[in-house]
Amino acid sequence: MSISREEVLYVANLARLRLSEEETERLSKDMSRILEYMELLNQVDTSDVEPLDHVIEVAQSFRKDEAQPPLDHEEALKNAPDADTDYFRVPRVIE
Repeated sequence: MSISREEVLYVANLARLRLSEEETERLSKDMSRILEYMELLNQVDTSDVEPLDHVIEVAQSFRKDEAQPPLDHEEALKNAPDADTDYFRVPRVIE
């Protein structure tokens, strides 16, 4: 399948692109080659191939959801720029 110059210009117009004559010709050839390759892939027999979510095996990398002891107040507030005895002190945002 061949992509014409007009089709390239139509797609470029949809994407709001301005193409030079050289770019139009190059894209026409490139897009034609892509479609030819897609046709080649369509000829491959995939009837015995199971569909995949990912090309590679993906394992869950999440940690177990286990309860941990809470931080004590001193540990939680030690890096706070401004803290009260039990709370973070922040600038007032509502007047």
